[in-house]
Amino acid sequence: MTKKLSMLSLGIITAFALSGCGEQSSSDQSQKTIADLNAKVAELEAKLSNQSGGSASVASSGESLLDKVLSKGELTCGVSTGLPGFSNPNSKGEWEGIDVEFCQAVAAAVLGDKTKVKYVPLTAKERFTALQSGEIDILSRNTTWTLHRDTALGLNFAGVNYYDGQGFMVKKDLGVKSAKELDGASVCVQSGTTTELNLADYFRNTGMSYNPVVFDTAAQTSAGFDSGRCDVLTTDQSGLYALRLNLKDPGSAAVLPEIISKEPLGPVVRQGDDKWFNIVKWTLSAMVNAEEYGITSKNADDMLKSTDPNIKRILGVDGPKGKGLGIRDDWGYQVIKQVGNYGESFERTVGTGSPLQISRGVNALWNEGGFMYAPPIR
Repeated sequence: MTKKLSMLSLGIITAFALSGCGEQSSSDQSQKTIADLNAKVAELEAKLSNQSGGSASVASSGESLLDKVLSKGELTCGVSTGLPGFSNPNSKGEWEGIDVEFCQAVAAAVLGDKTKVKYVPLTAKERFTALQSGEIDILSRNTTWTLHRDTALGLNFAGVNYYDGQGFMVKKDLGVKSAKELDGASVCVQSGTTTELNLADYFRNTGMSYNPVVFDTAAQTSAGFDSGRCDVLTTDQSGLYALRLNLKDPGSAAVLPEIISKEPLGPVVRQGDDKWFNIVKWTLSAMVNAEEYGITSKNADDMLKSTDPNIKRILGVDGPKGKGLGIRDDWGYQVIKQVGNYGESFERTVGTGSPLQISRGVNALWNEGGFMYAPPIR
């Protein structure tokens, strides 16, 4: 906004100056005219600033989101309304899942305590508004990174914590073995998602027809499929495995083999606060790097004595430490000690050690045949 207003100020002053060319004006009169113009521009800037909402107020105050989180001593994290493996309350009402654990990792890095998190359940329609308005500090809710979201919505994706792709789940008694056999099917889908758009693209491109049955939440979509409201349930394939667990008879449904989209899922923050964006981005990088160098929640203390410069930098023993991020020097150690590396979190929440039993696949480290690769901490 500042740049636009500066250009506006210059434009107004230039216009008035040009309109006065050819007239005899004293130096005092010129100065008075410019002073009057500056006063008018200042008044206009104030009006535009008030109309721009909270983001302008934050920018003008100079207070970063990091300052606010430190001041309140708590991280406010937007999660799903309930998706096993990603963000879901357990039988004790405690939130758990890979997205939840990432919020805990950020809290450990910034506040030194992974428990200092307030979870705000959000539907797909609500999530971006909640982030834009400042209701939440970070959105960690199985959200796909797209061009539109990264630009027009004023958001920044801090990386990918799960590479996914959209698929289909059907009742086994339908006898369907491939998505290519779904012509004329009724499909349960969650509104306000890329899933809904991908579904339309897929059926259009394959020349098939379908009847969408739309719901607001993942739980409602799953319940609709379970009760027979539709023939097919579509969402990210990881989500299909998660939702199948909640069916009356999980064994009655099968996930079809086709993947029809790219769904890179990751944490999201608002644009305009590079300090906060960097903290979230490097928290994820620290978890991935820690797995690569064999640092775990169980051996983190022993690793503090390592002579490997890469390990020393990850744990904050050496290197840039926390200075560049504006947080504690041992932020990396706190993340790994309290939450674990990326592999630990994956296996515990969605991997083979979880009810979902999803293999690492493309979410394995880059040196093990997957996509997970993080820039160096140095």
